[in-house]
Amino acid sequence: MAQRTQLGDADCAIAQALDVVGDWWTLLIVRDAARGLRRFEEFQRELGMSRKVLAERLRLLVEAGVLTREPYQDRPVRHEYRLTPRGRGLLPVLVALQDWGDGWVLGDGEMTATTDEASREAVRVHALRGTRVPELLLPDRFGEPRDPVADTEFTVLYCFPGAYARADAYPPGWAGIPGARGCTLESCTYRDQLAEFTAAGATVHGVSTQRPDEQRAFAEAEGLRFPLLSDAEPALTTALRLPTFRAAGVSRLKRLTLVLDRDRVVREVIYPIRDIEASVTTALAAVRTAARSA
Repeated sequence: MAQRTQLGDADCAIAQALDVVGDWWTLLIVRDAARGLRRFEEFQRELGMSRKVLAERLRLLVEAGVLTREPYQDRPVRHEYRLTPRGRGLLPVLVALQDWGDGWVLGDGEMTATTDEASREAVRVHALRGTRVPELLLPDRFGEPRDPVADTEFTVLYCFPGAYARADAYPPGWAGIPGARGCTLESCTYRDQLAEFTAAGATVHGVSTQRPDEQRAFAEAEGLRFPLLSDAEPALTTALRLPTFRAAGVSRLKRLTLVLDRDRVVREVIYPIRDIEASVTTALAAVRTAARSA
């Protein structure tokens, strides 16, 4: 049985939170639950931990209200584990830990909206190729829940740091953050080439961590005719371990593009993006190539 040390500071929320999730295996289980893992064998295969330790950590997370334990098979009885609202409240914590690790453990601490092509961050993102996006819903710019994967042959999911209808809405120093500028150009380039993506069998979705009302104002100002989705929670970011950076106290997605098929499988990854217009051309070419091989 795991040894639990009760932290005596009852008024410190940090101490009390660590009493629930202070064990490193615990946060990794939450991470993988956010990625769509549900069953005991899936967690064990991914984490490589002993059955005894895993069973104990899962039990503690259920008791803490972070996970629910639900039967999915009667004979023999087997259970799967899902994040509760309390568990989903930990997603920003995971994103902050990853952001800190990318910047200060794997990187040099620079605030940046991009990365080097040979970085371990880029390797992690490119490893998404061939993986499946778990089922989840994100609010669109009207606040309506929408699947980020469209019911078309392909979906081009471009992630961007932030775009605003008014120039004074951008965070201070935005232009000086490497890779941050260009979100309006990117969205308008997809707007102008939308007919070509549609003809190739693809739906275009833009994703940022902005609020839906901010996205709506930007979409209306620029005449966008495709959905913008808000990952402010951040469900998609955590599920795919997408890279982020913080500006003005908000976690923001770094600029990258995923091409997905109807089965939710990532067919192509474009990251890092240095030339925005060229990245849109690359995404269209990837869709056409995938369509020919289907």
